[in-house]
Amino acid sequence: MTAMRVDAKVVMLGKESVGKTSLVERYVHHRFLVGPYQNDTAGSERYEAMSRIYYRGARAAIVCYDLTDSSSFQRARFWVKELQNCEEHCKIYLCGTKSDLVGEDRSLRQIDYHDTQDFADGNYSLAVINLLLHWFLYWYFTEIGAQHFETSSKTGNNVDELFQRVAEDYNSTALQYMSAEETGVDLGQKKDSYFYSCCHNN
Repeated sequence: MTAMRVDAKVVMLGKESVGKTSLVERYVHHRFLVGPYQNDTAGSERYEAMSRIYYRGARAAIVCYDLTDSSSFQRARFWVKELQNCEEHCKIYLCGTKSDLVGEDRSLRQIDYHDTQDFADGNYSLAVINLLLHWFLYWYFTEIGAQHFETSSKTGNNVDELFQRVAEDYNSTALQYMSAEETGVDLGQKKDSYFYSCCHNN
């Protein structure tokens, strides 16, 4: 069975310091580097106009936010809106980063959509807030048609799963399109394919 290479433009967007570079480092090099990263142009608001050049023509976008920083989720919503307005064919994946931190200390979590433990703990006011946030996030993810992952670049949790899903979704779409274009090709035929990502870390 002949392998086929599929090229796709995948971009990463998000507020400065949400962990975009760490996410790529973990996936590509299987490592976690501690320390500040420089030149995060697309993470900075002053480079927003420049960033539009990077995601032009993108077929997939991983929009990152920090689970311990609620303002980063607001920035993520900005990028989602930008993509919807400018790149209607770009599939969006929302990625909550630094899940290891909120796993170690639940009080650090500022973005949550599944936490019901507060009811069991007797924190009813907090539980109601989390429940409302749960329904808002569920509605938001459904409204924008995005898949959602919570990841940790430190532990590697869900990192491979995120990129694998991006690859599988794009390959599936690309294969369907190419099969429809080829004469005499059985649409049910299974093909092996490799996913090659031109990943702009923005």
